[in-house]
Amino acid sequence: MRKQIRISGIINESIVDGPGIRMVIFAQGCRHNCKGCHNSHTHSFDGGELIEIEGIVEKIRKNPLLDGVTFSGGEPFEQADTFADLAKEIKELGLNVMVYSGYTFEQLIENSKERKGWMELLNNTKILVDGPFIQEQRDLLLKFRGSANQRIIDIEKSLASGNIELADL
Repeated sequence: MRKQIRISGIINESIVDGPGIRMVIFAQGCRHNCKGCHNSHTHSFDGGELIEIEGIVEKIRKNPLLDGVTFSGGEPFEQADTFADLAKEIKELGLNVMVYSGYTFEQLIENSKERKGWMELLNNTKILVDGPFIQEQRDLLLKFRGSANQRIIDIEKSLASGNIELADL
């Protein structure tokens, strides 16, 4: 059986959702419901469309301009097992994966034993923007994030060191 993922949409090329030219895949479904979220249409778990991950990989393979792929939301960790499979395939193509999550890095690690695919998705992620969007901390001048509480974390370094290592972007 081919693996499917529920998405809200795809942006084929973006320069505002991470470093370089990136494809952005928007997960459908989010429990955070952050006040002021600019992707509130992605919150419903019944919305969006089911799409085969093989089709997404083929789109990525056909675009030689891409530096990486960003998973946004919705909340990618609500479908972590399938997003982890997609992330592995993206890495095999020589591209990096960046993930936006309303969960903090600490919450992801703490709950990874109970939540299917969370650790696998983290292990295949290069950069994580973590934490909920907080409207009162919104700052349009922040690079690749919406509110000051969110961190841009180098996941590979953080998992290796056991400490949060911020990405140098």
